[in-house]
Amino acid sequence: MDSENLITQLDYNQYKVEHNPSNTDPASIIIINTCGFIDRAKEESIETILEYAHLKNTGIVSKLYVTGCLSQRYKDNLESEIKEVDAFFGTMEMPALLAKLNADYRHELIGERIITTPSHFAYLKISEGCNRTCSFCAIPLMRGKHVSIPIEQILLQARNLAQHGVKEIILIAQELTYYGLDIYKERSLSKLLNLLCEVEGIEWIRLHYAYPSKFPMDVIHTMKAQEKICNYLDLPLQHASDPVLASMKRQITNEETRRLIGDIRNILPEITLRTTMLVGFPGETEKDFNDLCTFVKEQRLDRLGVFQYSHEEDTSAYLFEDNVPAEVKEERAATLMSIQEEISLDLNKAKIGKELKVLVDQKEKAYYVGRTEADSPEVDNEVHISVKDYCRVGDFARVKIIQADHFDLIGELIP
Repeated sequence: MDSENLITQLDYNQYKVEHNPSNTDPASIIIINTCGFIDRAKEESIETILEYAHLKNTGIVSKLYVTGCLSQRYKDNLESEIKEVDAFFGTMEMPALLAKLNADYRHELIGERIITTPSHFAYLKISEGCNRTCSFCAIPLMRGKHVSIPIEQILLQARNLAQHGVKEIILIAQELTYYGLDIYKERSLSKLLNLLCEVEGIEWIRLHYAYPSKFPMDVIHTMKAQEKICNYLDLPLQHASDPVLASMKRQITNEETRRLIGDIRNILPEITLRTTMLVGFPGETEKDFNDLCTFVKEQRLDRLGVFQYSHEEDTSAYLFEDNVPAEVKEERAATLMSIQEEISLDLNKAKIGKELKVLVDQKEKAYYVGRTEADSPEVDNEVHISVKDYCRVGDFARVKIIQADHFDLIGELIP
């Protein structure tokens, strides 16, 4: 979304902008929006900067600017190491970046956005920053404290997106459940959801990144009551061993997590729960990892991603010894994903013969690719439909599932 807002500002300043350009010419100005959350993301950001720094040295690029999380966090180091970059900007310095390009920051563009996703879905940020104190997380260092975006601005964006053909909005934040506490003095996610459901043209509303500790259950009741809200919740749990959860400062226990999942499923049995787990945290023992595996086997969550712990400077976990060897982290991640693959296969096989509502995302050579309400773009399952059945990209279709594998479904169009 940050890149999309920047593209919108540049477009209204009469700049011709290409997202992820396939080639460049000598007049090109390159702006790289970076991520600095985990080692892999930092490495990819650095590699991209160095790639365009080389193009600048050879005269293929005229100006090179860097913005985003990595730039926010490591600006001084980057300036001293990569001299080819003309300027670095932090996460909240878009007006300064625009000024560098002799472009005006247009305040009246609130609610306007050129999206870079397929035109039928878009991400919608409802807050910035985070007040949580997870010991492994550097997001507060890069994004600051939690700041909610006023409801009026979010609704304006949603209406504009709907007017441009967006049918699915994916609500994102570092912490969804804190929404409204700073400006309305109460958790207001349910109120926001009810108002978003009134936006004509929006058919699916999806929730990403909700902290499990003290989760506001009124959100689940709202999901149950509102047909437009997908029965889908991204609930990053990170671990299930009490000693590791305590070291992570997650403010929740194994028992409380199990109770939360049970309560959610009791209210909304058809819900799809997505989570992420973090293996190799400092001090994670074999018993801790086995407890995590047992939890995953017993809870049978619908979607699960695994990250390996990254030792991040200036986080409180950085004071711990990063004492789980890299090969052990990799082995544990593979083991956990192997467990989840079998769970996912069982859950997918149970869908064979069912008729599902599918949003068609794209057309490949042999099949259309779509998603059910249980699937978020890029990270979850896909539904493949033969091109012999005509579908229109961006439309909803009724599909009967005829085959299933670990992470994908195969279906046929219901006339």
